[in-house]
Order: sequence, then structure tokens, then C-alpha cells
Amino acid sequence: MKKILALLLLLAGGVAFADESVDVCYNYGCNQEATVRFSDRQLRTLAKRLRSLPSPAEERKTLAEVIGQMYSWAGQQSPVYADKGGNAFDDEVNGAMDCIDHSTTTTRFLKMLERRGLLKYHVVADVERRRRFFLFDHFSAVVQEFPRPVRASAVDHGTAEKSKTHQYVIDSWFVDNGESAVVLPLEDWMNGAGPKVEPNY
Repeated sequence: MKKILALLLLLAGGVAFADESVDVCYNYGCNQEATVRFSDRQLRTLAKRLRSLPSPAEERKTLAEVIGQMYSWAGQQSPVYADKGGNAFDDEVNGAMDCIDHSTTTTRFLKMLERRGLLKYHVVADVERRRRFFLFDHFSAVVQEFPRPVRASAVDHGTAEKSKTHQYVIDSWFVDNGESAVVLPLEDWMNGAGPKVEPNY
């Protein structure tokens, strides 16, 4: 009887710790943070969407949607519900997020999903920065696709790679709270690709 009771307590403890908290940045430059909690039910919903995806491309597409959903849930617990795409349309409201807030928070969301074993084709990389005209900085969260074998043509002059890696930005700064993040190859993003939501972007 004692063993059964101990097992029940252990299981109850596991359920209690199934929820997970993440700090969300807002009001520009991660000036303020709010701790938001994702329930076990919410996390199970995300897990169901991310499991059994057939390809890296499908995982990235689903990740964009999942990140949007996580921001929507975060907006139910914090001022970030007021955030609009870019910076120009926030009108300095409480809860507005710049690209530093987004890149930091989105990376935290992605790392939480990674810790829970929900990324099959990607690993979370460091935040990347692009600079345009030596003045305008922009930051984004990044994922890296697992290396894939590359077929070498004949001899290929001895320069054939054994594997090739691809990195992609998961950029939630471009969209309003709750919308799917923008996914782009890192190289394209570095060259200025992305929705035009600001005069200089």
C-alpha cells in the first residue's frame, strides 16, 4: 500500500511539473520581462502538432505557427498582446516588442520545445544580427537543420563536402502578436529579405 501511495505521489508530482514557465521580453531592448506559464494541456497540443512531421520544411512551417500560438497564449498573461508587427505601429504602448525582445523570447520558446524533444529536424542556434547601411540593426532567432549528406560529383576536384547545413530565421518581429512567425533562409534574411513593415526594412 505504501508503494502504491508513493507511486501516486510521484505521478502527481510529475503532472504538477508538466507545466513550464518562460520569461517574455517587452518594452524594447528586453527592458521588462514577464513570466508566462504554458500548461500541460497547451504543451501537449504543441507536441501533437510537431510530432510525426514528414520533412524539415514541414517542421519549419509548423514551428512558425507554433511560435505564433505561444505568443498568443503569452499575450493572455502579459502586456505583449498589444504588440504589432515592426516598431512603427506599436505607438509606444505597454507590451510593445522590438527585434531584441522578439529574438530573445522566440529563442527561449524554441529552446523550451527543443528541451522537450519536439524538434526532429532542427537544433536551436544563436541569435543572429543583420546590419544595413551601417546603422539599422535587426536580430532574429535561428534554427539549424541537421546536416544532410551531399552527393559528390565524380571527383569534384577534391572539394566535395561530406555534409551541408542550412540555417533559417524564425522571425516573429515582422507580425502582430499571435500570427505565424516569418521563416526565411538565413542568407536571404541577411540580404534584407522579409515583409516590409518598417521604412528601412
